[in-house]
Amino acid sequence: MSNIIVMTFDDMETAGKVRSTLKDLERAHKLSLDDSAVVVKDENGKVHVKNQMDRGVKIGVVGGGVIGLLLAGVFFPFAGLIIGAVGGGIVGTLADVGIQGKFVKEVSQEIGNGTSALFIVVREADPATALAVLREFEGELYHTSLDPEAADSLRDALDGRNPASY
Repeated sequence: MSNIIVMTFDDMETAGKVRSTLKDLERAHKLSLDDSAVVVKDENGKVHVKNQMDRGVKIGVVGGGVIGLLLAGVFFPFAGLIIGAVGGGIVGTLADVGIQGKFVKEVSQEIGNGTSALFIVVREADPATALAVLREFEGELYHTSLDPEAADSLRDALDGRNPASY
Protein backbone atom coordinates (compact mmCIF):
# COMPACT_ATOMS: atom_id res chain seq x y z
CA MET A 1 0.00 0.00 0.00
CA SER A 2 1.29 3.46 -0.89
CA ASN A 3 1.54 6.29 1.63
CA ILE A 4 1.27 9.99 0.90
CA ILE A 5 3.63 12.34 2.71
CA VAL A 6 3.61 16.13 2.50
CA MET A 7 6.53 18.06 3.99
CA THR A 8 6.88 21.85 4.11
CA PHE A 9 10.06 23.91 4.28
CA ASP A 10 10.83 27.51 5.27
CA ASP A 11 12.62 28.34 2.01
CA MET A 12 12.06 27.89 -1.71
CA GLU A 13 14.92 25.45 -2.40
CA THR A 14 14.76 22.69 0.20
CA ALA A 15 11.76 20.77 -1.19
CA GLY A 16 13.60 20.37 -4.50
CA LYS A 17 16.78 19.26 -2.72
CA VAL A 18 14.86 16.67 -0.70
CA ARG A 19 13.15 15.42 -3.88
CA SER A 20 16.54 15.04 -5.56
CA THR A 21 17.91 13.14 -2.55
CA LEU A 22 14.89 10.83 -2.55
CA LYS A 23 15.42 10.16 -6.28
CA ASP A 24 19.00 9.11 -5.42
CA LEU A 25 17.59 6.69 -2.83
CA GLU A 26 15.19 5.39 -5.46
CA ARG A 27 18.07 4.74 -7.88
CA ALA A 28 19.84 2.85 -5.05
CA HIS A 29 16.68 0.72 -4.57
CA LYS A 30 16.14 1.96 -1.00
CA LEU A 31 12.87 3.69 -1.87
CA SER A 32 10.13 3.38 -4.46
CA LEU A 33 7.93 6.37 -5.29
CA ASP A 34 4.64 6.32 -7.20
CA ASP A 35 4.41 10.09 -7.58
CA SER A 36 5.91 13.36 -6.41
CA ALA A 37 5.45 17.09 -6.76
CA VAL A 38 7.46 20.08 -5.58
CA VAL A 39 5.50 23.26 -4.85
CA VAL A 40 7.33 26.56 -4.51
CA LYS A 41 5.58 29.74 -3.44
CA ASP A 42 7.79 32.69 -4.36
CA GLU A 43 8.14 35.94 -2.43
CA ASN A 44 5.26 37.49 -4.42
CA GLY A 45 2.91 34.60 -3.60
CA LYS A 46 3.06 33.03 -7.06
CA VAL A 47 2.89 29.24 -6.92
CA HIS A 48 5.14 27.07 -9.10
CA VAL A 49 4.42 23.33 -9.27
CA LYS A 50 7.12 21.04 -10.57
CA ASN A 51 5.28 17.82 -11.15
CA GLN A 52 6.83 14.47 -11.91
CA MET A 53 4.88 12.01 -14.05
CA ASP A 54 3.27 9.46 -11.78
CA ARG A 55 3.90 5.74 -12.02
CA GLY A 56 0.37 4.90 -13.24
CA VAL A 57 0.78 7.12 -16.31
CA LYS A 58 4.23 5.67 -17.07
CA ILE A 59 2.93 2.10 -16.87
CA GLY A 60 -0.13 3.02 -18.94
CA VAL A 61 1.92 4.64 -21.72
CA VAL A 62 4.41 1.78 -21.99
CA GLY A 63 1.79 -0.96 -21.66
CA GLY A 64 -0.60 0.76 -24.05
CA GLY A 65 2.17 1.29 -26.59
CA VAL A 66 3.07 -2.39 -26.54
CA ILE A 67 -0.56 -3.50 -26.78
CA GLY A 68 -1.22 -1.03 -29.59
CA LEU A 69 1.83 -2.26 -31.46
CA LEU A 70 0.70 -5.87 -31.08
CA LEU A 71 -2.88 -5.13 -32.13
CA ALA A 72 -1.92 -3.05 -35.14
CA GLY A 73 0.67 -5.67 -36.03
CA VAL A 74 2.15 -5.61 -39.43
CA PHE A 75 -0.26 -3.21 -41.10
CA PHE A 76 -0.03 -0.04 -39.01
CA PRO A 77 2.76 -0.51 -36.45
CA PHE A 78 3.60 3.16 -35.92
CA ALA A 79 -0.03 4.27 -35.69
CA GLY A 80 -0.79 1.37 -33.33
CA LEU A 81 2.12 2.33 -31.10
CA ILE A 82 0.98 5.97 -30.90
CA ILE A 83 -2.70 5.15 -30.34
CA GLY A 84 -1.82 2.54 -27.72
CA ALA A 85 0.52 4.89 -25.86
CA VAL A 86 -2.04 7.70 -25.79
CA GLY A 87 -4.81 5.33 -24.68
CA GLY A 88 -2.56 3.78 -22.05
CA GLY A 89 -1.62 7.22 -20.75
CA ILE A 90 -5.29 8.11 -20.36
CA VAL A 91 -5.99 4.84 -18.55
CA GLY A 92 -2.96 5.42 -16.30
CA THR A 93 -4.20 8.91 -15.46
CA LEU A 94 -7.65 7.58 -14.63
CA ALA A 95 -6.13 4.89 -12.39
CA ASP A 96 -5.43 7.78 -9.99
CA VAL A 97 -2.48 6.37 -8.02
CA GLY A 98 -0.87 9.80 -7.79
CA ILE A 99 -1.33 13.07 -5.97
CA GLN A 100 -4.61 14.90 -6.45
CA GLY A 101 -4.20 18.32 -8.08
CA LYS A 102 -6.90 19.73 -5.80
CA PHE A 103 -4.91 18.70 -2.72
CA VAL A 104 -1.73 20.29 -4.12
CA LYS A 105 -3.67 23.51 -4.70
CA GLU A 106 -5.10 23.50 -1.16
CA VAL A 107 -1.67 23.08 0.43
CA SER A 108 -0.08 25.68 -1.86
CA GLN A 109 -2.67 28.22 -0.68
CA GLU A 110 -1.82 27.51 2.96
CA ILE A 111 1.98 27.74 2.83
CA GLY A 112 3.62 31.13 3.22
CA ASN A 113 5.43 33.22 0.63
CA GLY A 114 9.07 32.22 0.11
CA THR A 115 8.45 28.59 1.15
CA SER A 116 8.18 25.18 -0.51
CA ALA A 117 6.42 21.85 -0.06
CA LEU A 118 7.18 18.34 -1.21
CA PHE A 119 4.43 15.83 -1.96
CA ILE A 120 5.44 12.19 -2.34
CA VAL A 121 3.57 8.93 -2.70
CA VAL A 122 5.82 6.20 -1.33
CA ARG A 123 5.20 2.63 -2.47
CA GLU A 124 8.10 1.04 -0.54
CA ALA A 125 10.91 2.37 1.62
CA ASP A 126 13.70 1.32 3.91
CA PRO A 127 12.57 3.43 6.89
CA ALA A 128 15.97 3.67 8.60
CA THR A 129 17.68 4.88 5.42
CA ALA A 130 14.91 7.34 4.56
CA LEU A 131 14.89 8.83 8.07
CA ALA A 132 18.68 9.11 8.13
CA VAL A 133 18.61 11.06 4.86
CA LEU A 134 15.76 13.33 5.96
CA ARG A 135 17.62 14.34 9.15
CA GLU A 136 19.82 16.53 6.92
CA PHE A 137 16.85 18.78 6.14
CA GLU A 138 14.77 20.89 8.46
CA GLY A 139 11.11 20.81 7.66
CA GLU A 140 7.68 20.11 8.98
CA LEU A 141 5.43 17.14 8.39
CA TYR A 142 2.26 18.69 6.99
CA HIS A 143 0.22 15.58 6.16
CA THR A 144 0.73 11.83 5.99
CA SER A 145 -1.13 8.57 5.70
CA LEU A 146 1.64 6.74 7.61
CA ASP A 147 0.77 4.96 10.85
CA PRO A 148 1.19 7.22 13.92
CA GLU A 149 4.50 5.68 15.05
CA ALA A 150 6.11 6.08 11.60
CA ALA A 151 4.71 9.62 11.34
CA ASP A 152 6.26 10.51 14.72
CA SER A 153 9.64 9.13 13.58
CA LEU A 154 9.45 11.19 10.39
CA ARG A 155 8.39 14.30 12.35
CA ASP A 156 11.36 13.83 14.71
CA ALA A 157 13.77 13.41 11.78
CA LEU A 158 12.52 16.61 10.13
CA ASP A 159 12.74 18.47 13.46
CA GLY A 160 16.38 17.43 13.74
CA ARG A 161 15.79 15.25 16.79
CA ASN A 162 17.77 12.04 16.98
CA PRO A 163 15.98 9.48 19.15
CA ALA A 164 17.91 6.25 19.71
CA SER A 165 14.82 4.24 18.64
CA TYR A 166 15.46 4.89 14.91
